[in-house]
Amino acid sequence: MMLRSVLNQLSPSGGGARLTILILHRVLDRPDPLMPDIPDAGRFARMLSWLASWFAVLPLAEGISRLLDGRLPARALAISFDDGYADNAQVALPILKEYGASATFFIATGFLDGGTMWNDRVIESIRGTARTMLDLGTLGQFPTGSVAERRTALKSVIAAVKYLDPAARTAAVERVVEASGVMVPDDLMMSPEAVRSLARAGMGIGAHTRTHPILTRLGTAEARAEIAGGRAELEAITGRRIELFAYPNGRPGRDYGAEHVAIVRELGFLAAVTTAAGVATTGTDRFQLPRYTPWEQDKLRFGLRLAQNLTQIRPVMVI
Repeated sequence: MMLRSVLNQLSPSGGGARLTILILHRVLDRPDPLMPDIPDAGRFARMLSWLASWFAVLPLAEGISRLLDGRLPARALAISFDDGYADNAQVALPILKEYGASATFFIATGFLDGGTMWNDRVIESIRGTARTMLDLGTLGQFPTGSVAERRTALKSVIAAVKYLDPAARTAAVERVVEASGVMVPDDLMMSPEAVRSLARAGMGIGAHTRTHPILTRLGTAEARAEIAGGRAELEAITGRRIELFAYPNGRPGRDYGAEHVAIVRELGFLAAVTTAAGVATTGTDRFQLPRYTPWEQDKLRFGLRLAQNLTQIRPVMVI
């Protein structure tokens, strides 16, 4: 109750309200030693039980609309997922329904029906390799005999290739796949029917481009086509208007710039979200809403992190 009182003071209702938006990517059916920060079903259920006791959990579109017109309740919070992983529908959805909670799923449409994102090609290659040393040429040599070594290899390789030009990044990723000797799975992402199942369940669906590019690495016309194309494909899949957008990777200035904010605004989206930490207020640019999720597994520490985030107000990030 003490934490709830603190949250009430930090996030009142009305004109001074603050909207917390959580960002997740996956909910696994069991813990993954290789990626311990990704919640499994049990951990996600505990998280929802804590959130239900502390916050007014709203659909994201409703939370944004109520923030804009000054009707946001105290301790308002919304949940979002990025990319479109199959476990969003298979694992997360039943738990959300159990707790009567809504989430918005930002989906990169180019990976539906068997596609695999570049980072997952790296992850699954290093996860599955039978080799205890990977020689990745200019990327380096990495021991992979233990889980700890594989974690280190993953962190290093992903950091090294993330901001390469698209063609160079693809080539680097394929070197990792070839060196690992692994057949990368093709069932990590949702199918169009899974997207429809989320929509039928009352979940929000948002656009996240087609192929999840770093927008600052694209020309203006190509960036616009990615943003508009992903939205059009989701509207064809769901039969509903897509009002929300999430910038891929989402860091202001590095992953998207002012021209991309302008494109999203010109295309008539209601709002857009980033991956910059913080909380949204009536003064926040609705096309650059911050998102934050603490990964502490202890209930009190998790709650205190959310309370701390409520003090991080971000009015405008890029102009």
